[in-house]
Amino acid sequence: MIKILNLYAGIGGNRKLWDGDIEVIAVENNKEIAKIYQDFFPNDKVIIADAHQYLLEHFEEFDFIWSSPPCQSHSGTNHFLFGQGIRRFPDLKLYEEIIFLKHWFKGKWVVENVKPYYEPLIKGQQCGRHYFWSNFHIIPIKVDYGIGTWNRKTASKEKQRKAIIREAQIPELTTLHELNLKGYKLKNKRQVLRNCVLPRVGLHIFKMAFKEPQKTLNLV
Repeated sequence: MIKILNLYAGIGGNRKLWDGDIEVIAVENNKEIAKIYQDFFPNDKVIIADAHQYLLEHFEEFDFIWSSPPCQSHSGTNHFLFGQGIRRFPDLKLYEEIIFLKHWFKGKWVVENVKPYYEPLIKGQQCGRHYFWSNFHIIPIKVDYGIGTWNRKTASKEKQRKAIIREAQIPELTTLHELNLKGYKLKNKRQVLRNCVLPRVGLHIFKMAFKEPQKTLNLV
């Protein structure tokens, strides 16, 4: 059995297609989101806690660690926000975890985030629109995020531009790539879905981590 730690788990986009002889502990600090994750994956153990601290205290208990620290302070949207007078430091916990795992963790690990607006302090690997730091090679794959124009009949180019932006932000959708939020009362379902790693990408990364065992893990 492979023991997996899924940090900053969200609703479990990265975890959705994992299969086989695995035991997953998910850490999420938002109680509402943690409840949804538990509904989606009833066999996983969900812990409501600070993922950063949990990693420090429990990393030695696992064979594979996936961490997806908050991405907002690293995102390219900071260029826009800075122009609007919103100033913030990049959250360097991202690099704290990369350095920590690189030097002390003996299993397979991956840290996921957006492509940063600055030159990464530690070089990572890109897959889709995400960056991954890991101790194994990740082969890039083409990822279809389903982004296009919602209303192709709009007369105004400005309206078409806004439609593209809205779809890119997954507006009003409650389902994305089999992640169904219908029936859940959340303030911003769009943002919750945007925070997800697409299941296909999560499966691909998992396969990369376990090239040899994947036949016995029944990964497809």
